[in-house]
Amino acid sequence: MQPTRILFDFFGTLVDYSSSRTTQGYPKTWATVRNWGVEVSYERMLAEWSATCLELDRICEAGHREYSMTEAAAHFLPKILGRRSTAAQGEEFVHAYLDEWNAGVRYPPGIQAFVRTLAERYQLAVVTNTHWPALVPQHLITMGLADAFAQVITSVDLGRRKPHPQIYATALAALQATPDETVFVGDTFEPDFLGPEAAGLRAYLIDPRGHAPIPADRRLTTVFDLTQKL
Repeated sequence: MQPTRILFDFFGTLVDYSSSRTTQGYPKTWATVRNWGVEVSYERMLAEWSATCLELDRICEAGHREYSMTEAAAHFLPKILGRRSTAAQGEEFVHAYLDEWNAGVRYPPGIQAFVRTLAERYQLAVVTNTHWPALVPQHLITMGLADAFAQVITSVDLGRRKPHPQIYATALAALQATPDETVFVGDTFEPDFLGPEAAGLRAYLIDPRGHAPIPADRRLTTVFDLTQKL
């Protein structure tokens, strides 16, 4: 059956990004924390933040539960404050951090035209893991592509991250689609290939080095190869 719907992963698929939680540079985030009267070094702040996120990743891994930036901040801030943080402090930290993390996100040249061309033939949706509900929708607005996607399904809204089957089922239900008329495109083997395939979707993986054990006709060098594969 010819596909009528395409589900896209976001980070690493439609946009390039740095997955690092520390290398983007976080002077404004550090200044935010220090403005609360906290004497913490820049290096310790980033080390504690990275350790907190890794700890939450391990806790959530077994059941593919997703945690939010708000939850991560609530775990992290007491470590450097020496006391319980307030909701206002958590919100201020998250916004400062995300502003600087986004410096590592880049829009590939030609991505807007590519998506627009596909949207003329297929119903499109984003299905992505993220810790902040507004992050991906805001990027789509900035890219001028918000109206090209019928749905944006995020792990943080659902409470489950790919490859949990619920996230694919939710996307299909939102589009009123069946698995056999839907394809999935992403860049990470288990969440974006094994998970969708187990849910009955045909998956394509961005795998330019050929590391993943997938059929050759499902391997993409970049997302732009998708057009000739469909």
